[in-house]
Formats: sequence, C-alpha cells, structure tokens
Amino acid sequence: MRRHRAWSWVLLVIFVLLVAIAGIGGYAAKTMYEQAKEVKAHEQNAVSMLSGFSGKKDLNSLDQISQKLPQVQSETRQANDIAHGRLWNLAAKAPYIGNDIKTVQGMTSTVDGIVHDSVPGFLNVVNNLKGAQLSEGNGQINLQPILQSQQQIKVANAAMQTQVAYYDQLPVQKAQLKVVRDAYSTSKTKLDGLAQKFDQISNAFQILPDFLGANQQRNYAVTAMTTSEARSSGGLIGSVGVLTTNNGKITVGAFRPNTEYVPYGMAKVTSSEKALFKEWGPMHQSLMMQDLASCPDTQRLAENVNSVWKRTPWGAKQPIDGVITIDPVYLQAMIRMSGNVTLDDGRVLTGDNTAQFLLNTIYKEYSPAQQDSYFGQVATKGTDSLFANMNVSKMMGLMTVSGQMATGRHLSMYAFDSNIESEFQSSELTAHTPNDETKPTVGVYSNEQNASKMDWYIHKTSKITRTSSNSTGARTYHVDYTMTNTMTQTELQSVPDYIRGMGGVPRGNGVEKTLIYAPAGGSISNLSVTGYAERMQQKTLNGTSLYAGVVQVAPGQSVTFSFDVTTSPKTVSDLQMDQSPMGWEDPGVTKVNY
Repeated sequence: MRRHRAWSWVLLVIFVLLVAIAGIGGYAAKTMYEQAKEVKAHEQNAVSMLSGFSGKKDLNSLDQISQKLPQVQSETRQANDIAHGRLWNLAAKAPYIGNDIKTVQGMTSTVDGIVHDSVPGFLNVVNNLKGAQLSEGNGQINLQPILQSQQQIKVANAAMQTQVAYYDQLPVQKAQLKVVRDAYSTSKTKLDGLAQKFDQISNAFQILPDFLGANQQRNYAVTAMTTSEARSSGGLIGSVGVLTTNNGKITVGAFRPNTEYVPYGMAKVTSSEKALFKEWGPMHQSLMMQDLASCPDTQRLAENVNSVWKRTPWGAKQPIDGVITIDPVYLQAMIRMSGNVTLDDGRVLTGDNTAQFLLNTIYKEYSPAQQDSYFGQVATKGTDSLFANMNVSKMMGLMTVSGQMATGRHLSMYAFDSNIESEFQSSELTAHTPNDETKPTVGVYSNEQNASKMDWYIHKTSKITRTSSNSTGARTYHVDYTMTNTMTQTELQSVPDYIRGMGGVPRGNGVEKTLIYAPAGGSISNLSVTGYAERMQQKTLNGTSLYAGVVQVAPGQSVTFSFDVTTSPKTVSDLQMDQSPMGWEDPGVTKVNY
C-alpha cells in the first residue's frame, strides 16, 4: 500500500513544482492538478486489479483477471490519454522538470501497452488450453494444443519484452525528483518480474514439445542428489534413473544406486576438475558417479555423467539426450502439485514432509540399500501422478514450479542437442557459474568433506548490502555469507554415524570445501573468514578463476565469509546470489539498500 501511495502522489508533487518553476497560469495549474488526481485514481485502480498477476498464478486468479481486463484496460487508457494531453506535453518540454514528466508519461504508456497487447494474448492461450484435451490417459499428453499455442504465446511475450525494454530506456537518470525515481524503481521491479514470468512460460511452450518427444524419442538420465552431503551443484548423487519421452508419453525407468556405477570408473574429467576435487583435500573425491555434482556447471556435470553412462552395459544400449538433476525439495514441490505419494511400506509423503524424510529421517530409519529404493519410488510415483490426467492448471503449475526450483538449483537440465539446450538456457533451466555481465551474480558453492549427511544441519544465510547506487555501470556490494551448524548436543549423541560422520574429523562437524566466484566481468576484494577456516586460495576451474578454501563448523558454531563485490561496467540489474541448494526452498538471502 505504501508503494502504491508513493506512485500515486508522484504526479501531484510534479505539478506543484511545475507551477513554481515553469510559471504555468492559475487556470492551467488547476486543470493539471485535477488531471493528476484523475491519473492517480485510474492507475491505482488498474494496479489494484492486476496486483495478483505477477504473483503465484492459478486458474482462479487468471479467471478473475480475465473478467476484469476490460475495466483495467479502460483505466490505463484514460490515465495514458490524460498524461499525454496538451498541457502535459507542454510541461514535458519545460526545463529542469521535463524529464520527470517524460518518465511519468512513459510509465503510463508502458502499463497501457501491456494490458492491451501482452496480457490479452497470454490469457487467450490459457483460455484456449482450458478447453483442450491435454490428457489422453496413462500419462500420455496430447501435444497438439501446445504446438498450436506456441506462436500466440511467443507473440504475447515479444510484446511484453518490447514494452519493458522501452520502460528501461525512460530518462529516469535525468529525473530531478527522488519520488519519481523511486516510483520508477518500484514499478520496474514489478514489470521485470512480470516480464520474466512471461519469458519463462513462453520458453516452456517452445521447449515442451521437443522435450516430450514430439519429433523423436528422448532419453534423459535423472540424477537423484542428496543435499545432506553437499556438492557444488546440489549433493552427492545417490542413484541415476532414466526419463523417457515419446510423443508426449512419459515413463520413468528404474533408478540404479551409485554403487552399480563404481566398476565403470572415474568420469572423463578435465585436469582442473581433477586438481580441485580429487587431488586437493581434505577429502580426495573419487570423481566417480557419486561425486559428479562437484562441478557447479550443469553442462560439465552432464558431460561427466555421460562419460560414465556410456561405459555401462545399460548405457551402451540406451544413449541419453541429456541429464536432469533433481533433489528432494523438487520432489516435494512436485508432490505438492500432484498429490500425496504412498510408499510400498505404507508411509505417506506430502508436499510438506518429503524433503525432511529423504534428507534426514531416512538415514535414521533405513539401510543405504533401502534409501536408494525409496528415492526411486518417490520419483517414479510422483512423476506418474503429476503427468496423469494433465490439464492446463497442472501444466501452468509445472512451468511455474520448475522455474522456481531451477532458480534455487533444486532442478537443473542440460541437453546435448544444441537447439533444445538453447531453449533450456533461455528458460534459465541450466545452472551455471556467473557468466552474464549485465545481470551480476556471485556464486558460493559447497562440497562436504566429512563422509556424513551433516549438510541437513548446515544452514546458510547471506546478507548482500549495496554500497553504491549507480543506476547504470559498475556497482559495489558487501557480502556476508554465514554457515551455521544447527545440530544440538542431544542430536549429536543420538544420530547414527552415517549422519554425523565416521572418522577423520570430530563427529558432527561440517567440513565444507567452499568455492566463491566473482560476477562475470567483476571482482571480489577484502575477502576474510571468521571462524575455523583455512586461508582462502585462488584456484582455476575450467578456465575461470575463483577463491577456494575449507571451513569446519562444529555443532552450535558458525563460519562467516565477508567480502566486497564490484560488478561489471555493463551491469543493468542488482547483484544476486547463486549457491548450492539446501534442504528447503528458502535460500536465506537478505538484501539491503536494493
């Protein structure tokens, strides 16, 4: 409400200054003041009616927006017409305050364009799919409605991206009034979020047919990772299954435990991967199947998995088209959408308890052989339930949740077909270390060096403080990244060694080999560590420089990495955090002065 009020009062402040600075006559000033109040009312009504659109969408909220759309369009059109009237256009040419007027005019025209061009196209696609038969039974998806909707959703998305690009070029840097700049920044955040959702959904429509085997059968290795034993890309790979798609039919093959891959040796890793993970301790990782998530780039993980896969008897008979990484948090989100899963022993997993069961409880109650079996059960039954009786609500939910899960690295995908991989990249489904100078990211990735399942207890939080506020160009930030071992002394005494560790270091200690990447085109400085830690060293992994070191976190203790970040001069957005996923959805990131 406070943000809407700030936006609403922008216009009133502008016109008070116009009267004083531009010398507008009394009648004109009164007219513009009254018009400003009208614009305020129209925009406030439109924003209120569209307030749910950029959030987590379901069909009910989309139906409500569809019903309200004509009214929303009327409100934004009236506001835009007023803001581009004769007096406003005259004021836009006035010295000192003209750029403020142009910015406000641009804001009203952008919102009006979005609700007339982009939103209707998107809603038409959804409404058409609601009447389509997407499910043909037995997990078979009818791809024709999706294929027929591709172009329409692509056009709607193009209109959205054009409007947002126009918005980004408004002369806000020259605006004199802070209230205008603040209102612009608030609206930009909302528009960027809306544009990102449009882009994700549009890209998903382009991806789905090929991914679901519209033109040929596709086989994807699915690596089931446990984040309770952290690796850069997620966690130790406990088992690997196969997801096969053929003309919309989806099947999940049996998951084989990582022990079945041991006879086929180490992956075909690079020299720098071998040096960083196998030759540099304290744990000298095998770089066999279980350790291949040590690489923070999904492309390298996929290539390494494939190098082992091809040497196995089953892999030689069934080549893979790519690799999908999943963890229990993704499975939990999938079950939340599709419904509870009952395991063979009668245990019921839900959208709330799945992650804890697979990341902690299972290690207390079941043997290692049973653990792999249960993960396979959950993945297979959850997938079967999700794709059974597919409808537009499930499909939209799957697209939204997959995007959210990919952002947190609970899901990642890589295709060896460059055309499909291009779509994965566009949809941000392929995790990678920082590589975009315009959208800066700092990467922090963990690799547990204690043979344990202690990372369930290692909670990671970060505080990112913007220390310079340039609207374009390089920006500076301070980052505090903290790892806290939440295991209590009671738990330390009661949990099995399989969880707390089996030697080499004190039981219950988290030992984290940590990799820290600067943003692409940027730098890290003043790096220090508070707590039990080795000195951070500069290393290189596959041609990219990074900082690496090992920290040890005892129960009840914390370790904090502190450093300053300078982004590339090409920066157009604020710094984000990319990190190894934890056993829950909340990434623990706090942003200050954003």
